Amino acid sequence: MTKTSLIILVSLAICILSSLNLAYGAASDQNKFTVVGLVYCDTCRVEFQTSISEPISGATVKLECRNRTSEKITFQSPEITTDAAGSYKIEVTGDYEDSDCDVNLVKSPRADCNDPTEAWRKARVELTALDGVTGPIRFANNLGFKKKEALPGCKKVLTDMGYYELKDELGSEAV
Repeated sequence: MTKTSLIILVSLAICILSSLNLAYGAASDQNKFTVVGLVYCDTCRVEFQTSISEPISGATVKLECRNRTSEKITFQSPEITTDAAGSYKIEVTGDYEDSDCDVNLVKSPRADCNDPTEAWRKARVELTALDGVTGPIRFANNLGFKKKEALPGCKKVLTDMGYYELKDELGSEAV
């Protein structure tokens, strides 16, 4: 009987310690986030991605958080450069529940595509574990720079998307 009681007591202690580690050990990981996103070249100058948009390798972005009340900067990442696929990853430690956090475009390495889009110049991300979002990954909306001039294939791409009826507006010019 003593042996059975000891096994039950040890099992109970393991369960309690495991649940404490899950509750308190995981809490330290709740304040570690990875913000991921993409920078693209808007080849049609329409301020959204199309099938002929191109990822920008070597573009620079920066994450900045500002307190909603005082507007003081609460977090600022170093400038991050996109990889060959136009993707970036920013590591953040801390909870920024009282801050607005935005990934901002800094610069494009492409001379033909370096005009920041007005609509996608920055992307807001939530960096708190208290917002109901689980997991450490935060996805930012894609950010874009516009090409100096739209590619010739844009008319067809936009018509195929049904974005608007180019045929009605452009007549025989539409592809």
